[in-house]
Amino acid sequence: MSTCVCVLSNNGERLMPTFRLGKVRHLMKDGKAKIVKHHPFTIQLLYDSKTNTQPIEICEDVGYNYIGISVKSESYEYVSAQYDTLQDEKEHHDDCRRYRRTRRNRLRYRKRRFDNRKRNKGWLAPSLEHTKQLNISLIERYVSVIPITHATVEVGSFDTMLLQSIQKGEAKPEGADYQEGPRYNLATLREAVFYRDNYTCQVCGRKIADGAILHMHHMFYWKGRHGYKLDELVTACEKCHTPANHQKGGKLFGFGEDKEFADLSGAAFMNAVRWQIVNALHTTYSKEFVTITYGAMTKENRIALQLEKSHNNDAYAMGDFHPVHRCGFRHYQKRRRNNRVLEKFYDATYIDTRTGNKAKGKELFNGRISRNHKKDSENLHKYRSKKVSKGRRSIRRRRYAIQPYDTVRLEGKTYITSGCHNKGTRLLIPVNGKSKSVAISKVQVVCHAGPWIKLSKY
Repeated sequence: MSTCVCVLSNNGERLMPTFRLGKVRHLMKDGKAKIVKHHPFTIQLLYDSKTNTQPIEICEDVGYNYIGISVKSESYEYVSAQYDTLQDEKEHHDDCRRYRRTRRNRLRYRKRRFDNRKRNKGWLAPSLEHTKQLNISLIERYVSVIPITHATVEVGSFDTMLLQSIQKGEAKPEGADYQEGPRYNLATLREAVFYRDNYTCQVCGRKIADGAILHMHHMFYWKGRHGYKLDELVTACEKCHTPANHQKGGKLFGFGEDKEFADLSGAAFMNAVRWQIVNALHTTYSKEFVTITYGAMTKENRIALQLEKSHNNDAYAMGDFHPVHRCGFRHYQKRRRNNRVLEKFYDATYIDTRTGNKAKGKELFNGRISRNHKKDSENLHKYRSKKVSKGRRSIRRRRYAIQPYDTVRLEGKTYITSGCHNKGTRLLIPVNGKSKSVAISKVQVVCHAGPWIKLSKY
């Protein structure tokens, strides 16, 4: 179980990958090879060599949250990897939209323009388009350095309503059930949430008849998920829906932990983009280069090969080759390289007179939730006592040259960075389980992390 090194010839032609890591080190030490890529790790020979190659296939388990990759020949498997995509892409685009609208509201009035509102044929939502490009780019990444002769991708359609009914233990939908969903005859999502919960706060049980003002709460806010699916939302009154209850130890933190949530985003993604991925690969390469398969066929092959369920094993079970010699498993996580939130606010801390403990300013807030003061909740400012620490704003003025997860060399040793501080003049590196601050001028950059960070040891 080892990893391979991709090899390019002196004139840039793709050669067979190698597992002889010792020879690779000697070639680089003697100046007969150089590094041209770090993901996947690729070297280029600096002398003339033969270009004999064998048939190699790449198989991809297309997915929304997880992507499986397997590159293999008849004798060896060269790549066995799983790629985890960004899970908060929708929330990221929502933040960008909010910042953009705030920025434009500061400008003078101008007439509405509709020249840029036209959507081209095959348009997808930005989050779906991003994930579609990820699935395509991973194949292109390996094809560019390995002499791959053909590719196999898994496509399939899913009945999301049927899957949802099975997960909830409900009767299978029939006929008009597909047209009349949970929001039938309900104009807004807010109304659908209140109607489902019988206009009752699901935390304390107060109703409108009791004088409660109802809010729509993201049930899994404490997990960092802010989706607008009906199953993710719940009704809460103004006394329960407070900033303090959102914090750890509050009534809303951990709420819904015992509830089963049917996440069908992967199925919806496959229904929307499966043929767009295949057509894009046909355009880039050829129709003979790409072969499609289905999940049922993959499952049969995986069971026949006696492999456990995983995304890399699903990719291995596809295609024509199933070599005995498998390589080490690689696990990668997609990261966002450009954080557009340039300003961070650190809230002030006070002594709560009720408990004598420290509390943030947002926990002891004034109770105003809208411009209509009639909807205000209790003013908690009166419980603020001694200010323990004052709030501050931290503004990032520029993008630093060294980012988290970059590889640097210090005093002959290599480290994975944790990030910069002190306005980019110093660097944090892990030493003996602790973060050590060093001057950025004392380190040498080995390679930048890029869009994927490695989670496995290989």
